[in-house]
Amino acid sequence: MSKPVQHVADSHDLIRVHGARENNLKDVSIEIPKRRLTVFTGVSGSGKSSLVFDTIAAESQRLINETYSAFLQGFMPTLARPEVDVLEGLTTAIIVDQQRMGGDPRSTVGTATDANAMLRILFSRLGTPHIGSPKAFSFNVASISGAGAVTYERGGQTKKERREFKITGGMCPRCEGRGKVTDLDLTQLFDDTKSLNEGALTIPGYKPGGWNYRLYTESGLFDPDQPIRAYTKKERDAFLHQEPTRMKIAGINMTYEGLVPRIQKSMLSKDRESMQPHIREFVDRAVTFTTCPDCDGTRLNEGARSSKIEGKSIADVCAMQISDLAEWVGGLTEPSVAPLLTTLRHTLDSFVEIGLGYLSLDRPAGTLSGGEAQRVKMIRHLGSSLTDTTYVFDEPTTGLHPHDIQRMNSLLLRLRDKGNTVLVVEHKPEVIAIADHIVDLGPGAGTAGGTVCFEGSVEGLRTGGTITGRHFDDRASLKESVRKPTGALEIRGASTHNLRDVDVDVPLGVLTVITGVAGSGKSSLIHGSIPPGADVVSVDQAPIRGSRRSNPATYTGLLDPIRKAFAKANGVKPALFSANSEGACPNCNGAGVIYTDLAMMAGVATTCEECEGKRFDASVLDYHLGGRDISEVLEMSVTEAEEFFADGEARTPAAHRILERLTAVGLGYLTLGQPLTTLSGGERQRLKLATHMAERGGVYVLDEPTAGLHLADVEHLLGLLDRLVDSGKSVIVIEHHQAVMAHADWIIDLGPGAGHDGGRIVFEGTPTDLVVDRSTLTGEHLAAYVAP
Repeated sequence: MSKPVQHVADSHDLIRVHGARENNLKDVSIEIPKRRLTVFTGVSGSGKSSLVFDTIAAESQRLINETYSAFLQGFMPTLARPEVDVLEGLTTAIIVDQQRMGGDPRSTVGTATDANAMLRILFSRLGTPHIGSPKAFSFNVASISGAGAVTYERGGQTKKERREFKITGGMCPRCEGRGKVTDLDLTQLFDDTKSLNEGALTIPGYKPGGWNYRLYTESGLFDPDQPIRAYTKKERDAFLHQEPTRMKIAGINMTYEGLVPRIQKSMLSKDRESMQPHIREFVDRAVTFTTCPDCDGTRLNEGARSSKIEGKSIADVCAMQISDLAEWVGGLTEPSVAPLLTTLRHTLDSFVEIGLGYLSLDRPAGTLSGGEAQRVKMIRHLGSSLTDTTYVFDEPTTGLHPHDIQRMNSLLLRLRDKGNTVLVVEHKPEVIAIADHIVDLGPGAGTAGGTVCFEGSVEGLRTGGTITGRHFDDRASLKESVRKPTGALEIRGASTHNLRDVDVDVPLGVLTVITGVAGSGKSSLIHGSIPPGADVVSVDQAPIRGSRRSNPATYTGLLDPIRKAFAKANGVKPALFSANSEGACPNCNGAGVIYTDLAMMAGVATTCEECEGKRFDASVLDYHLGGRDISEVLEMSVTEAEEFFADGEARTPAAHRILERLTAVGLGYLTLGQPLTTLSGGERQRLKLATHMAERGGVYVLDEPTAGLHLADVEHLLGLLDRLVDSGKSVIVIEHHQAVMAHADWIIDLGPGAGHDGGRIVFEGTPTDLVVDRSTLTGEHLAAYVAP
């Protein structure tokens, strides 16, 4: 019998990429099988994200956006076509990345996943007493009412009618749905022994002579030469609390407002993480956040809290651990809302299945780690009926204990088995092992990367001779001997989040690893319980904030000594050697490119013709230091610059010290002027570590420093941690990577589970003792890892 001829529509089984040149990619051409799990690996900065996110996923999203009307496209982010010759066989791409969830103080796990929306409908239908529509249970909707005359035309006559309206919302009026109230420490805003003209205001941005300052000195509401403490009650009230009032100040129409509401609007309404460092420091000094006394932190008003189902209000169920809430919802039987209960139960079960059952729905979204945020985003897709889509994951195992990685693997395989293409950027060998197809990029990072070193199966990778293949079966061995502690950091009665009154002595002068399953209380123990004034430098996972004008030289402070050295050598001002200041090319304002906005079409960036992308005015490039101009210095790699500033005419010890730290964290290949926006996650965290190494702290706390690191780089990191400890520092690492655990001098293991099943110390001791003991999940996985 002859074989049936394949239908032409079934022949499109590959995603073809030809000539990809995004960022550091060097004309990459590959074919990716559809409906399979493909893992992209390679050292940090080798071009994995450039290929997967900036080329394949970006083009898929751009093509989908083009199917919408021009009107809608005007409201959507405009995406430029990636630098690639041919892209064929693309399907709809769903990106599940590690971007932190928005830091909006109103956003919670419940609002981010639609679970809250379903609970609000449930309570509006079944809650007793009945208090209103779903809005009545929302902490983002305020209760308002109003009345007035309405004029309308009917039958050729104008009629007037009195109408009333009322919206019942759930927002607590005292804290406006934030759960916290802020108190300003007035002594941090001004010195009341001085007058305004003597510079009484001590707020950042309120400099004598500036508009913020003149608003008060020239308002005429009080005497600017009188000390603030001598103001009458009326003057003090106008100075601190007056409502916005239009007035002329120095001949200009302005709005005068009391100092307290003005500070609250301009500074306190913003997310703390997005503030500039000096403003954040001021806010931390001047503002105290306390739980709202009216709603007890639930964000909801009394009405919303009074309506209950089986004795529980919506505030009670949002505060429950999700695994417990799933059981509670499962116990509700009400035919009138059966479909709603089924969907809600499915969403809550997805949380548990993905290993986030320890969260609660009222947890602020901004407090989730990158790994947790990524898994929360995955929940939307787990029950999706869509097939033949492309799911793109960015290191989905970040923040996961080896025990949880097995769960994640089964979820990735489930998505694939439904007929989807799954693309994963990953370093962990446990995930690489389950791939149907592997693409290994490299051989190095930055300019030394950007080529495909290997394509094929796991067996082929092992024998392929690439860096990933050589390190694939690497196993760190346990130390022969461990260092002896020089002291201890005492933590007593720690009860942040799920910790159960934990007492522990964290040894100092050694490498201590805090471990345990995701949600067991590791970060709460260290970040939430270390006593203030403990001389601690903390390097967390918060993303580096920086525009495309920011680069490693500006972020680390390296540019300051370089500018001074250029200025001294040439007898001119340092500001000339800044592309953001006087030295900027006048045509492109120091950006190096000219941006042309095309409304709903993708904007076009063209290299500036005057400075040829060098960002500086031509006259500035006539000044040299050691035979190089400033733009040539910014094009150097860290390693080149380290040699350049070490001796000779260009010798600059301050710059050399910063460059040494960048080399120590393995960033020798980075270019000094490379925009921060093009760095990978692993590179950003190491850049942050290099900056913090300059701080005069005795104790370093690192939160998952192996996130985004290739197997080969982990070895480099362990060497760096050893050097820190040997130089007399104490290093505390929150980590899941078995190589770091095996290398530790002391391990503190939290658990045994997550959420209310965790929060206890289940083991303290050396890695060898943990392996021999095998009494915890961590012990079992570490024993399996170090076993030959």
